[in-house]
Amino acid sequence: MKSTNTKKPFSLEEFIAKIAVARKEGGVDLSTTEDLSLAVMNLISLEEHFFFTAMKTGKDEYHDTATEVRRMRTQLLAELMPDHEGETWCASKHLLSATMRLIEVGNKLQSEGMKEKAGEVFKKAYHVYSIFWALKLKLISVKSVPNVSPDSVRLEDLVSKLADCCKE
Repeated sequence: MKSTNTKKPFSLEEFIAKIAVARKEGGVDLSTTEDLSLAVMNLISLEEHFFFTAMKTGKDEYHDTATEVRRMRTQLLAELMPDHEGETWCASKHLLSATMRLIEVGNKLQSEGMKEKAGEVFKKAYHVYSIFWALKLKLISVKSVPNVSPDSVRLEDLVSKLADCCKE
């Protein structure tokens, strides 16, 4: 699935300026897209669970269920990433998957009373999720992802401004 989109990505400053204008003109609401990204995270997790259930029980029908879930996940990811290039499709899938797993680890740590450690893991989850959004919105390229550190770029601020799930 190659994209023919040759549009130059916005610089972070240009993008933030566009967001400011849009907010003044009635707001920016990506909550539906944010919900869709969370649905894709859960579908990825379901694929994994059906795989492990098939292996643990020896029942191949769980592979069939995983295939159906994967088909749905692929369709929804296509809605999230319609204009992707190169490895951005797979990178997006793995960023969402890693976010979900980090959230689950943070939840387990929180329930075990390790609030400080949970907080650290939650921050990492949100940073990974923010990288997904920056990649989706073409603010960064796949090549630059390893160089995006939580201290150098405030992608989390961008996500907070864009994805306000409380707007209906």
